[in-house]
Amino acid sequence: MSAIADGHDVIRVQGARENNLKDVSVDLPKRRLTVFTGVSGSGKSSLVFDTVAAESRRLINETYSAFLQGFMPSLARPDVDVLEGLTTAIVVDQERLGANPRSTVGTVTDAHAMLRVLYSKLGDPYVGPPTAFSFNVPTSTVSGMSAVEKDGRVEKTAVRARVYLGGMCPRCEGRGSVSDLDLAVIVDESRSLRGGAIQVPGYTADGWMVRAFAESGFFDPDKPVRDFTTRERDDLLYKAATKVKVAGINMTYEGLVPKLRKSLFSKDPDQLQPHLRAFVERAATFGTCPECDGTRLSAGPRESLIDGRSIADVCRMQVSDLAGWVAGLDLPGAGPLLDALRATLAAFVELGLGYLSLDRPSGSLSGGEAQRIKLLRHLGSALTDVTYVFDEPTIGLHPHDIQRMNGLLRQLRDKGNTVLVVEHKPETIAIADHVVDMGPGAGTGGGQVCFEGTVDGLRASGTLTGRHLDDRARVKETVRTASGVIEIRGASTNNLHDVDVDVPLGVLAVVTGVAGSGKSSLIHGSVAGRDGVVVIDQGAIGGSRRSNPATYTGLLDPIRKAFAKANGVKPALFSANSEGACPTCKGNGVIYTELGFMETVSTPCEDCGGKRFMASVLEYTLGGRDIAQVLELPVAEAESFFAKAGPAPLPAAHAILDRLVDVGLGYVNLGQPLTTLSGGERQRIKLATQMAEKGGVYVLDEPTTGLHLADVENLLRLLDRLVDAGRSVIVIEHHQAVMAHADWIIDLGPGAGHDGGRVVFEGTPADLIAHGGTLTAEHLAQYVAR
Repeated sequence: MSAIADGHDVIRVQGARENNLKDVSVDLPKRRLTVFTGVSGSGKSSLVFDTVAAESRRLINETYSAFLQGFMPSLARPDVDVLEGLTTAIVVDQERLGANPRSTVGTVTDAHAMLRVLYSKLGDPYVGPPTAFSFNVPTSTVSGMSAVEKDGRVEKTAVRARVYLGGMCPRCEGRGSVSDLDLAVIVDESRSLRGGAIQVPGYTADGWMVRAFAESGFFDPDKPVRDFTTRERDDLLYKAATKVKVAGINMTYEGLVPKLRKSLFSKDPDQLQPHLRAFVERAATFGTCPECDGTRLSAGPRESLIDGRSIADVCRMQVSDLAGWVAGLDLPGAGPLLDALRATLAAFVELGLGYLSLDRPSGSLSGGEAQRIKLLRHLGSALTDVTYVFDEPTIGLHPHDIQRMNGLLRQLRDKGNTVLVVEHKPETIAIADHVVDMGPGAGTGGGQVCFEGTVDGLRASGTLTGRHLDDRARVKETVRTASGVIEIRGASTNNLHDVDVDVPLGVLAVVTGVAGSGKSSLIHGSVAGRDGVVVIDQGAIGGSRRSNPATYTGLLDPIRKAFAKANGVKPALFSANSEGACPTCKGNGVIYTELGFMETVSTPCEDCGGKRFMASVLEYTLGGRDIAQVLELPVAEAESFFAKAGPAPLPAAHAILDRLVDVGLGYVNLGQPLTTLSGGERQRIKLATQMAEKGGVYVLDEPTTGLHLADVENLLRLLDRLVDAGRSVIVIEHHQAVMAHADWIIDLGPGAGHDGGRVVFEGTPADLIAHGGTLTAEHLAQYVAR
């Protein structure tokens, strides 16, 4: 244990048992930067997020009045004996910022608010208060009377004046785009209503939704829609709400298009079930709003200028360019506001986000970009003695950008804050004042503090992290020869500058460059979608909170059949989504309580104890375990359980589990909800599933995300096996070990945004180091030289 001052200078944790933690006790120094290391699943997040941050949040909630607490989720106390010295915890995680179409990079930071104030004060012509420049506030039209004295009489005339209380474009309602529906996808006009003309999921020909149309009396339900009169077609598709009687019941009839707009197309697609989301994506077409040209603003605020530019103009600028424009402004009376705006824009650049624009939709940001945007909110905060909690803040960062991130973490610490960071990158571990190494393994094999102390102490400790902290890959002495190429010609997606490049096949090709240089634009825009190309990214996995690794990979099917055969019953009994489900919680294992605008609260089901199955189902066993116990097994233990020499030999299940172990997910439980997986874990579970499918070209997007130093070697061996088996692997990656292991490197840059978008190097890793002359070449050379 490291020597740390006693008293009020530490956050003291004693007897923590959340998730896999085994009575963990640790002292975390306040106003210092502590990095938590260890393999994935070792207990880092359980200690930092689920214990320290969770208890801080719970205690803060208890300071509110009883009335307010009645509307807030009831948070359980973490399973820990003692927690002392807590301060307010602010979690800066990788959760995406949501896909609200009204949310932009500018609105989720203070940048847009400051610009609105600036334009409301100094814009010419003057159009109104700051809200007049907000595309989320509607424009108000005010009617009234005007009194004018004329020839000794007072004449009153009606006036209609538009007051710019808000700047929302009335055509697109501040979205910047207008949508239309592809009626050919929605209605098959060769069919009648009773014959299945309506192609919307849920609108079955014999169902109630279609019956309301068929029995409305406005048209013949047995006549093909193509034979409808103009009036009948309009009634089917666009009729305004009106009262009708169907099957003796009074109800409101509404045309199919307005009905679908309200019920389906107004919702966030990411919140829809996969089959509904797929339908919406097919049926909805989007285009730039012709009235506001995508700026989201009405005409008045677009005409108000500062130094020849409107607020819409500056929000479209790349932030690094906008910072230069603002730096050159000399506006009397706006000094403090300009200083604050300059500091915010400088922080964007310092975080490696200078390539963004303020009008970029927040939902389009990656997890790493979203986390850095959240960090930006706190850099200028006046708060001190706060505990900031970060989850792998270097994700998505080029080694060049990691140096700047390290500086910002230190900056937060130096303001008098406690900074807790969960991290795998050695460059960030190296700047820690204090290190807590969790392990020794993952899942049930982890949950212990293996080392606590300085970075030098970690290096000499002999733990798995300590042994691998100074790992450096060597550049390959020989590389594979390409068997062909994917030709890319004239690529101009996003910031790409008419790029021509050949991506080699039959080898391990790595695409590199700083964040925002155009890597994803090149590969996802020009390679993905071609025949035989399988894209495996970190995006959310389709499915509900019932989904888990067993259901997603198809592993549950052979397990259910094996249970059924061993016990002489139906396979459906061993599915928590079917006949075996606990009737109280419907197989969820928890009871969800919806609280409207507040967070949904979940509490364990008292009847099944969170096991999700009926008690009678748990009487059936396979290899000495019931179905709930099997789903609680980590992947690595399940692999042994279903192995040829295991308690329940099952080759079909063992093959799937082998692939999950190969991609480094041996610590994940079979029944763990997919919604709890990180971006890197989601990508690796997709990879394990796709390895059984046919596909000639695999595209992976930063597969080292969330991987411990020791696991990167395993990933490289897996990629080698894929290539040696005849597949082509294209990896977008920042990790130098992956770059060094590549057969071919395509480096984009030289910078980000409009300063990138060009191929600055193509060739082998050795040639990149020797002749590259790029930021990537510089950092790769430093890495392999150590």
